[in-house]
Amino acid sequence: MELWDAYDSSFVKIENVTLVRGEAIPKDTFHLVCDVLVKHVDGTFLLMKRDDQKHFGGMWEATAGGSALAGENPPQCAIRELKEETGIITKNLVEVGREVSEETHSIYIEFLCITDWRKDNISLQKGETIDYKWVCKDELLAMKQDELVTKRMQKYINELRYPISSAGGYL
Repeated sequence: MELWDAYDSSFVKIENVTLVRGEAIPKDTFHLVCDVLVKHVDGTFLLMKRDDQKHFGGMWEATAGGSALAGENPPQCAIRELKEETGIITKNLVEVGREVSEETHSIYIEFLCITDWRKDNISLQKGETIDYKWVCKDELLAMKQDELVTKRMQKYINELRYPISSAGGYL
């Protein structure tokens, strides 16, 4: 059983409330989801292909990520998910965005990881990912909605065209 902390829409933890993955989340209650976009120092971005058995199976994701476990803060969640889904080990993360989804009862926290990790040393997570590739920014931005997972991710990728001040410049 996977347990999550509960938050309000302002990202304030709701004390004495624990959510269980797969169970209905009450109105005005949210759980934390962290995504990490991986950019190599050479300027390319890591894409992970979702396992065919998952929702959106066979589509590419521009991030590694998932739900925070009870007691995890956003950086801890992002670091864990990045390692589980790609094998990349780092603490070099910069938060680049937040989005609240009423529909999924989720607060998405987006991180950027700039790394010099060996590009041929990416691990696939059984049941989660089946392939990976590195693409340049133009290839990433040119991907169609039916190739890349979720509208939220499309929006996030489209925002790569603009400066992100907290990351110290342009992506």
